[in-house]
Amino acid sequence: MKKKPIILVTNDDGIIAPGIRNLIKIMNTLGDVYVIAPSDPKSGISHAITMDTILYCDSVKIDDGAQKEWKCSGTPVDCVKLAIGNILPRKPDICVSGINHGSNSSINIIYSGTVSAIIESSIEGIPSISFSLLDFNWNANFEYSKKYIYQIVKKVLNNFILEKKVISLNVNIPKLKVKGIKICKQSKSKWKESFEKRFNPKGKSYYWLVGKFINNDEKINTDEWALKNGYISIVPLQFDFTNYSILNMLKSWNFTIFLFIIYCVIFR
Repeated sequence: MKKKPIILVTNDDGIIAPGIRNLIKIMNTLGDVYVIAPSDPKSGISHAITMDTILYCDSVKIDDGAQKEWKCSGTPVDCVKLAIGNILPRKPDICVSGINHGSNSSINIIYSGTVSAIIESSIEGIPSISFSLLDFNWNANFEYSKKYIYQIVKKVLNNFILEKKVISLNVNIPKLKVKGIKICKQSKSKWKESFEKRFNPKGKSYYWLVGKFINNDEKINTDEWALKNGYISIVPLQFDFTNYSILNMLKSWNFTIFLFIIYCVIFR
């Protein structure tokens, strides 16, 4: 009898968030589900790990969705590290993160705890997918996204688990109406940010981060274009940050001669 795949589920909105509860239900139809997620919201924490405080990871029972569940006092990346190294009965076949409340497209990838969780699991050789819904409402409607999430995870299980290939996919789902799925590249964008100086009731000053999203890439093969036009965007990710376009150019620089000239200028 073929064994069911072990599916690790995590997120950055916290273990009781409606997004992860819905994701657990979908994954329950595909394999044995193990959940290790932050006990509290950890949005925007990126690839942070806990190094200076104690980590707690306690077994919990929230509903009937998962095989077993744990809430962790740490970050989404902490959750993945603990799951793979200490808690799960064996290495998971796939890791899924989300469903995030709000977008994780374009530049938001580098800030997202949801996405960083799957980057961490892919470093360990596990196919991984992050899911985000473009609705920040805590009571967002996840129903219409379920069939697409099921299809995407099923495809990865069938095509990458069997071939033992590692894949990381960042999936964003538009709000309510979906025309289809687009395979995209990450849009070139940024946040124009500032800090507003405010005062609390006692007159003590503090700062509040505000910002405006600026998209500099309107091409039809980008995630922002897909989402704006009603399509689910799927962007394949990697954790190799090497800029290969300038690698050979840098190799041509003669640092020995450069340092010799600097030495002569300073110490002549």
